[in-house]
Amino acid sequence: MESTTNNKSKWYAVYTRSRAEKKVLKNLQEIGIEAYLPLIKTLRQWSDRKKMVEVPLIPSYIFVKIRDNDYRKVLETEGAVAFITFERKKVAIPDKQITAMRTMVETGMDVEATTDHLRKGDVVRVGSGPLRGVKGEVIEINGKQRFVLRIDIGYTLVVALQGVELIKV
Repeated sequence: MESTTNNKSKWYAVYTRSRAEKKVLKNLQEIGIEAYLPLIKTLRQWSDRKKMVEVPLIPSYIFVKIRDNDYRKVLETEGAVAFITFERKKVAIPDKQITAMRTMVETGMDVEATTDHLRKGDVVRVGSGPLRGVKGEVIEINGKQRFVLRIDIGYTLVVALQGVELIKV
């Protein structure tokens, strides 16, 4: 984990009010802040119907790419609560982790976010498919092979792999 004191744009995670992620995304974009909200489609059931809806991959989190001087603008945005910090310093997220998360979400992979810190398995690099070059760990959940990508904010993305070449690192 790293913090930043220079003026280069970096990715950060921002905690939002509950169920305000889409509104915060819109508000940030309106003031010119580059923001990313990973959304996944899921089937929701009500008493009278079922419907596919888009929900945040990581509830109450949105990602922003900012310079240090944009910090206050983000916090002043309606619905934004706080930057995710480590030892009271905001945590920069490497571009490659945001890119890998985008790839997982935008290609429609079966992905879920968990705070479980899964320790077993080999460290691997994906050798083919849309995640080619991404390093992670292979685990097995319910007999299915899954790939794990840890994000520097304490979350782990778990994605199902099918017919993908894995190269031991």
